[in-house]
Amino acid sequence: MSWEIAYNHLKERGYDDRAIQFEVSSATVALAAEALGCEPAHIAKTLSFEKGDGCILLVAAGDRKVDNHLFKEKFGMKAKMLSAEKVSALIGHAVGGVCPFGVTCPVYLDESLKRFETVYPACGTASSAVRLTPEELYELSGAAEWVNVTKSYE
Repeated sequence: MSWEIAYNHLKERGYDDRAIQFEVSSATVALAAEALGCEPAHIAKTLSFEKGDGCILLVAAGDRKVDNHLFKEKFGMKAKMLSAEKVSALIGHAVGGVCPFGVTCPVYLDESLKRFETVYPACGTASSAVRLTPEELYELSGAAEWVNVTKSYE
């Protein structure tokens, strides 16, 4: 069902031809990069965080991690990720396939994505992706805004 939700969201906007389904898992940044034959940094990972009774989604480049100080400064709360059970219930996509398409919670895009011409978020399942520019991702996700809340792993 998650594939259909994300795919239909893209189809309604004329981007269904960019969606990709794999015969292998793309549930992690490393697996998605391998499946696509790209650098892990180009994977647009979607992270889900608790916010009151709901959640927010943050989409960031695959080579970045959340900077807790910047996150708290921006959102006024500690960066606490949702449990796997809450992810499915609140977002409608399961862990490994969480994406910003067809969701009702607020979506934020990290500026780390702007470095690339093409990025690859998941498309609702742990074996899917969609090829987009950062600008297309912003538009299609209905993002609230660009934020700067990540840092490199180094």
